[in-house]
Amino acid sequence: MTIFSGLTLLGGLALFLYGMNMMSGSLEKMAGGKLETIFEKLTANPLRSVLLGAGVTAAIQSSAATTVMIIGFVNAGIMRLHQAIGVIMGANIGTTITAWILSLSGLDGDSFIVSLLKPTAFSSVFAFAGMLLIMVSKSDKKKTLGSIFVGFAILMYGMSMMSSSVEPLKDSPAFKEMLTLFKNPLLGVLAGALITAVLQSSSVSVGILQAVSSTGALNFGSALPIILGQNIGSCATAIISSFGTSKSAKRVAAVHLSFNIIGTTLFLAVFYILNAVFSFSFMDSTVNETMIAVVHTVFNVSTTLILLPFIKVLEKLAYLIVKEDDGDKKSMSADSKLKLLDERFLRTPSVAVEQTRGVIAGMADAAQRSVELAMELLFEYDENKAAEVYALEKLVDKYEDGLGTYLVKLSSAEMNHKDAQTVSTLLHNISDLERISDHARNIAQGAQERYEKDIDFSPKAKDELSVMCSAVREVLNYAVTAICEQDLYAAYEVEPLEEVVDQIKTKLKSRHVKRLQAGRCTIELGFIFTDFLTCLERISDHCSNIAVCLVQVNDDNFETHEYLRTIKTSGEEFDSEVEKFQKMFPLPKKEVYS
Repeated sequence: MTIFSGLTLLGGLALFLYGMNMMSGSLEKMAGGKLETIFEKLTANPLRSVLLGAGVTAAIQSSAATTVMIIGFVNAGIMRLHQAIGVIMGANIGTTITAWILSLSGLDGDSFIVSLLKPTAFSSVFAFAGMLLIMVSKSDKKKTLGSIFVGFAILMYGMSMMSSSVEPLKDSPAFKEMLTLFKNPLLGVLAGALITAVLQSSSVSVGILQAVSSTGALNFGSALPIILGQNIGSCATAIISSFGTSKSAKRVAAVHLSFNIIGTTLFLAVFYILNAVFSFSFMDSTVNETMIAVVHTVFNVSTTLILLPFIKVLEKLAYLIVKEDDGDKKSMSADSKLKLLDERFLRTPSVAVEQTRGVIAGMADAAQRSVELAMELLFEYDENKAAEVYALEKLVDKYEDGLGTYLVKLSSAEMNHKDAQTVSTLLHNISDLERISDHARNIAQGAQERYEKDIDFSPKAKDELSVMCSAVREVLNYAVTAICEQDLYAAYEVEPLEEVVDQIKTKLKSRHVKRLQAGRCTIELGFIFTDFLTCLERISDHCSNIAVCLVQVNDDNFETHEYLRTIKTSGEEFDSEVEKFQKMFPLPKKEVYS
């Protein structure tokens, strides 16, 4: 093997890794935020969890991504450990699909069907079709599909380069002697585990082993322990990902490692005992790409079938490995919503976007609660309620800090057009929610000032404020519903109601001026009254911002001013909605001053 063959091997490995990363990343992007919903709903029983893990891993071509997501879900409290165990078992089965795809490069024969199945035939077609989709298509989904095709073609080309670069090794006595070392099960398992741990992908290490098998120098006795060791090495990603997580999430990594170690130990023990009794003749037989895929699949499927009934035992073992203490219990109860912002999800941006939605829903609820309490203080001051408004405002600020930091990190990740727009919208939404809670705090401070100075509004002014509060309460409810439930109907209802809130404010300010002129209100009380109106109207404005952002993402349009101008001049539909809300929130009759 010359230095040029070595360079070709490195180049092939680079293309193989890049293609694998490109293909799996695009598959994850295409799967979108549906993964979170799928994981939450389809882990009711162990068998379903296994099928789910296998299906998702086969779809996104990455058991590491699946395991990291599971660790994140457990860390965030979305899934329990016993649900995660079945998914991890299934992920081990799902990852074998890659080996079967790569085994196509080893097909022999000159028939048309066999030639068509060889990567040299179809990878070029995939590359060309993928580039066409990327360059010509305007659809984000089609561009992502194109990236999958191109990634697959690059992966297969890299595999072909590696196979051709190591072909001269088949005549190398030193290479053959090195491979015989791996007939020792312990050395073989150790080698497979180390290579996989370094590469952070069992699919990649299996692909390299398949490339080496193309030399014809690798026999079954050497390949078997390496394949089993690769499964242990694949746990490295989960172990690294569990650093800094809760004890429950660390137990997921512990289960993953113990499952593969137990499976490897059982498989080796049974196999070599049978070999000692029956002396298998195929131990010295040459293995090819397909045989490696078969062994990889048989091992993972049989291990899962054997250990599936012992999920509770694996769970207890995880608790023995990672013991729980009182401090851990306390940490699990604090900031539960913000735990959803797990950085492990950043590897799968579409899942991270869905997680962020859940946290923003909690922020929206806190902001809405602060406004509700603040409006109650307008009419009857209560120190406990005022304290809760201030506490909620601080909580919303904490939400904004956590969400803002997470969304900025998420915005730098590679994601589809829709998710990128959603991230931009969510950044705007958290700012509006934070301002809403600020206005609630300002209202509470104004109510405290009025209480301490022992001044009160007239019954007429209270009636007017009550109408304003009812309208703001309704527009806020629509905005929060739109955020929490992604309800576009609620979002569309915000703007006409916000228009009515503006009209109410204008009328109330006019009536207030007339009361001042008639001497029925003091200047000091008038300032407080006007400040309340301004805070309530600005809460409504921020609700409008939230709703407009959500509608724009749905319509793929970010021209805010143009959108508002269009809907307000769109004629009968908008006007009829405004009229509907005017009837819902009528002002009391004007006072007549002589």
